[in-house]
Amino acid sequence: MSNILVREVQAKSILNKSKIYDYCVNCYTGCGHACRYCYAALFMRRYSGHIEPWGEFVDVKVNAPEVLRKQVLRAKKGIVWLSSVCDAYQPLEEKYRLTRRCLEVLAEADFPATVQTKSTLVLRDIDVFKKFRDVEVGFSIASDEDGVAALFEPGASPVSARIRALKTLKDAGIKTYAFVGPLLPGNPERLAGLLDGKVDHLFVDRMNYIGQFRSFYVRNKLEYAAEDAFFADMTHRLAAELKKRGMNFEVVAGG
Repeated sequence: MSNILVREVQAKSILNKSKIYDYCVNCYTGCGHACRYCYAALFMRRYSGHIEPWGEFVDVKVNAPEVLRKQVLRAKKGIVWLSSVCDAYQPLEEKYRLTRRCLEVLAEADFPATVQTKSTLVLRDIDVFKKFRDVEVGFSIASDEDGVAALFEPGASPVSARIRALKTLKDAGIKTYAFVGPLLPGNPERLAGLLDGKVDHLFVDRMNYIGQFRSFYVRNKLEYAAEDAFFADMTHRLAAELKKRGMNFEVVAGG
């Protein structure tokens, strides 16, 4: 974390409209996970005014829980997504606890929530999830191989740890899901087996905006994994195995 520029800022709004769910909450601008394929990297630097590379800056919205508490009083009930352009449980969350405090506000206001992360830090907040009437917690998992994930998602928890965390959440009675995307090199049949019994449902997606990230694939001699044929084959194999196992899944449009 020492090479990340961290700024504490004041947010004017924290509960914002989303095109995927009703609302999104982002307690941070930027993300310490530094995923090499993150779509937010394409616009968040310009939006935030940062010149640092993606993964090397984070603005911390230190007043997020207070702003959210005011907004939920006048907002129509709807599903809140944590988060859309950062990871709600990126490393700085351990110190600032903004996601936890925002979840407490949402639970108290009886807003349903869906959490998506790549960090096992999410297990810290099982007690908060149990306060919700309607909540689900999911992990983004793009490969069954820790080494592949470490290359593309250097700041995130290992895939093996994420899968163990899903079981912990499931055993705690919390609804779970996996977002299998963007599909990265690995064994999709093995991945399906690892997730079997640990998630209530899955979403499967390909790599979007591949043109902007192709150079990373080339540098790592993975050009084949940036081709349409790769995504089609991986999606087909994964879907076939999920279907065979009777697992509930959806292939995202374009996947």
